[in-house]
Amino acid sequence: MKNLKYPILVLLIIILGILSRKISIIPLFVGDLLYAMMIYFIVRFFFNKNDLLKSAIIALLICFSIEFLQLYQANWIIEIRKTTFGHYILGQGFLWSDLAAYFAGVLISYSIDKYSKKIKV
Repeated sequence: MKNLKYPILVLLIIILGILSRKISIIPLFVGDLLYAMMIYFIVRFFFNKNDLLKSAIIALLICFSIEFLQLYQANWIIEIRKTTFGHYILGQGFLWSDLAAYFAGVLISYSIDKYSKKIKV
């Protein structure tokens, strides 16, 4: 039960991410930042024995890999990206600015996780 906080955080971030796309005044980078936060907490859930920095690096590698995968434009992956789920997971187009948002999201998540461990949340 100790690691129940990670799935709860992931669910909360998914809700916030969907809301961020529905409210037009929220900048688009917020969705990418939340996406990276979600990936970090998923990694922490599955690899909770890893130290926090290792989890952060894994999360960054996943986010960056998915972003660079957007440069691949084969028909089969384009069809997957046209679905709602595929669009949310794989995105649509490569942007260098997304990499900065991913870095910020992982850094925020790492900081939250590290601080929560100090106060035993």
